[in-house]
Amino acid sequence: MSASIALPAEPTDGLPIPQRYWGILTIALGLTMAVLDGAIANVALPTIASDLNTSAANSIWVVNAYQLAVTISLLPLSSLGDIFGYRRVYQWGLVAFTVASFGCALSWSLPTLAAARVFQGFGAAGIMSVNGALVRAIYPRRWIGRGLGINATIGSIASAAGPTAAAAILSVANWPWLFAINVPLGCVAVAIAWRALPATPSSGVRFDVPAALMSAISLGVLITAIDGVGHGERTEWVILQAVVALAVGAVLVTRELSRSSPLVPVDLMRIPVFALSICTSICAFTAQSMAMVSLPFLFESTLGLGQVKTGLLMTPWPLVVALIAPFTGRLADRYPVGILSGAGLSVLAIGLGLVSLLPAHPNTWDIAWRMLICGFGFGFFNTPNNRAIIISAPSRRSGGASGMQASARLVGQTVGASLVALVFGLFPVNGTTITTLCGAAIAVAAAGVSMLRMMER
Repeated sequence: MSASIALPAEPTDGLPIPQRYWGILTIALGLTMAVLDGAIANVALPTIASDLNTSAANSIWVVNAYQLAVTISLLPLSSLGDIFGYRRVYQWGLVAFTVASFGCALSWSLPTLAAARVFQGFGAAGIMSVNGALVRAIYPRRWIGRGLGINATIGSIASAAGPTAAAAILSVANWPWLFAINVPLGCVAVAIAWRALPATPSSGVRFDVPAALMSAISLGVLITAIDGVGHGERTEWVILQAVVALAVGAVLVTRELSRSSPLVPVDLMRIPVFALSICTSICAFTAQSMAMVSLPFLFESTLGLGQVKTGLLMTPWPLVVALIAPFTGRLADRYPVGILSGAGLSVLAIGLGLVSLLPAHPNTWDIAWRMLICGFGFGFFNTPNNRAIIISAPSRRSGGASGMQASARLVGQTVGASLVALVFGLFPVNGTTITTLCGAAIAVAAAGVSMLRMMER
């Protein structure tokens, strides 16, 4: 009993100023690097394939290696945060990301670059898995919505700036500099993190290695199976992958149900608001991904717009999310999440429906105002929903809640991208129209799930 009393309690009033500002800064730097790095790699793929003398299809591993590493390690790393403290996981995530970025810059072949990207993905997972838990420790409870709003702003700006930043760097330097630029930023973030981030209680629970391995297998194979559906892999192979993923997942969940602090936070799914918030997140990010993946094909292939103009037309959505995130964060601290997120997702559904009704030869404003509506709706969903996920979990399970939040986003984005590939295969002529209509329907379903939270206390 005395040992537990000696542990530092969660700072209900957050960090004192100016330490709070330094903590916010290191969170912002880490999140910017993790999000930006995922965005800029896509732009550089043709250049990387040419320089490394590999095919375009093989070069996709530069992206896939990173995404798979992030996906399979989020929950184990969030569990480590609950056990050893969120600061420690975040610090070493920054270190791994920075070292791996240097390795990416020095890569001389596709296998070495892919290996470095795997290591970089593990570092990014360390950053993202405990991000929300650290925000909960940095800010006073009454301002947590604001903190998550700032996070959403940073993530949206980094996402929107990714293609532009990549184009700017590639115009004056070769592709290794896309990764090398992370090294000085990472060093600064590591130095600040070691001094500014708050100490959080350690649960003292032993890390569950078998559960971590089963979690990695089930999530990794499931994501591969979902991706295979969209890209037309052999049906029997996709079915086998899905069966393996579900079987391992079932064994894992059964095993975890008997544990007080499970690695996979199935205990948190017993909290109605938490479970509904996770479901809302998966649906909303599926709808967002369906639009974000399909619209560039409409702009470039169908409308004949160039890459630069396509990038500019995609920008209003994340830009509006960034602008209104602090405002919606403040609202989330005062009003019910079910109403805020439900209303936002309803507006998103309207925006996606309007996108599907674009005229045959739209001008720039025809597209821009529809993207603004989508961004406005998504912005009203995002921050309040993230706050609900983090706050509805007990403080000692903040790491698990943060890991589930990030995992829900990744699963939704993966499902959305796979659905786009599937729809494009079935409807090669008007695939984008079908995709945005499907996204609108999914957004309506997400709004309905969000509103169910009004029935819970």
